[in-house]
Amino acid sequence: MKPNTQRSEQLFREAKRHIAGGVNSPSRSFDAVNRPYPIVMARGQGAYLWDVDGNHYIDYLCAYGALLLGHAHPRIVQAVQEAMARGSVYGCLTELEIELARRLKEHIPFVDMFRFNVSGTEAVMTAIRVARGYTGRNKIVKFAGAYHGHSDPVLVEAGSGSSTLGIDDSLGIPPGVKQDLITIPFNNFETLAEAAATHGEEIAAFLVEPVVGNFGIVPPKPGFLEKISELAEKVGALVIWDEVITAFRFRRGSVEPFFGCTPDLVTLGKLIGGGLPIGAYGGRAEVMQVIAPLGGVYQDGTLAGNPLSMTAGLAFLDSLDDEIYERTARFAMILADGIEEAGRRHGIAVRVGRYGGALSPYFTDQEVTDFEGCEASSSEQFARFFGHMIDQGICLAPSKYEAWFVSAAHTEDDIAYTLEAIDKAFARMARGE
Repeated sequence: MKPNTQRSEQLFREAKRHIAGGVNSPSRSFDAVNRPYPIVMARGQGAYLWDVDGNHYIDYLCAYGALLLGHAHPRIVQAVQEAMARGSVYGCLTELEIELARRLKEHIPFVDMFRFNVSGTEAVMTAIRVARGYTGRNKIVKFAGAYHGHSDPVLVEAGSGSSTLGIDDSLGIPPGVKQDLITIPFNNFETLAEAAATHGEEIAAFLVEPVVGNFGIVPPKPGFLEKISELAEKVGALVIWDEVITAFRFRRGSVEPFFGCTPDLVTLGKLIGGGLPIGAYGGRAEVMQVIAPLGGVYQDGTLAGNPLSMTAGLAFLDSLDDEIYERTARFAMILADGIEEAGRRHGIAVRVGRYGGALSPYFTDQEVTDFEGCEASSSEQFARFFGHMIDQGICLAPSKYEAWFVSAAHTEDDIAYTLEAIDKAFARMARGE
């Protein structure tokens, strides 16, 4: 039985009168899953969300990966409340910024200096500018389907929300911007080598998610990240790792220790803010010294390093332990195995991409290693699956290009209920529902 969502429907009609498209991020639209309106949420606590009609959901959206600790973590809530009483933004340097940068460096020791801003989009946008300023070159190599925010250079063949809506290249991007982008398939050694050989002296940076999280969860093939670093060094380019999703999601710090290479620049976002707006980028001192006031690369922002986000970030770091990562990875593996087993039981082709505590089902019988594989998976099957799951109180991203995230707040009972919901969803799909 579908839950009553009448109030959500009413509010969405009102939203469309005042907000373009009725949502402030296209990723929140339910168009791709054939639903006339999105669910309007009212509050979150721990691993759960409640909508405006009072329905309860187990949350695997986790604000698109921003919430490792779950909603309204008590330590973060208390810290932010106390900080708010001292003022939300000063426009001046604070001790909090210094402390959070120092703590991040402890967890990501290959970084000498950080800079804060307000979002992952800003972090990536500025890291690209830094790479161009440092190298004196213009071209950026990125990977098809990887989403790096919505700045002009990275919306060419982007994944995530833009792919969900069928917008491969956003309108409003000048042709000159596209001329400086080289987009190649992820996990393809041959095209990577061809790009380096053809454009080597023009390449400022290779921009990559070390583990893709924006056309589902796709780990790199063995040696792929190492090959990027090898070729970048050979042609004199930098390597930028976009770790807005990966850093602090799979371990305390960068995923760099899992691979045999180190990037020149790393970008961080949402996760390190404990649920508040934040972005950061960092790298070697010689690279970061091109940024004003030390050098000629300009980046500014009134809300960069604001006390509330810095306080939430420190409280987030204080709340981490190794058990969180072991537990979320174990739960994600149980869910991934459960999805594939339910597929076999009900005769539905499905494969699951997983890394640590994140996973993504693809309705296909082929392993997905790149954007093309994700594109080829069935959007229709995903839409049916999504509908059956949300009707059972499971909150997922309304897109096959997004991931599920297990949080520290999820329990054994949550996982057991979710497995039952998955089986019921597949049974209905097998009946053509």
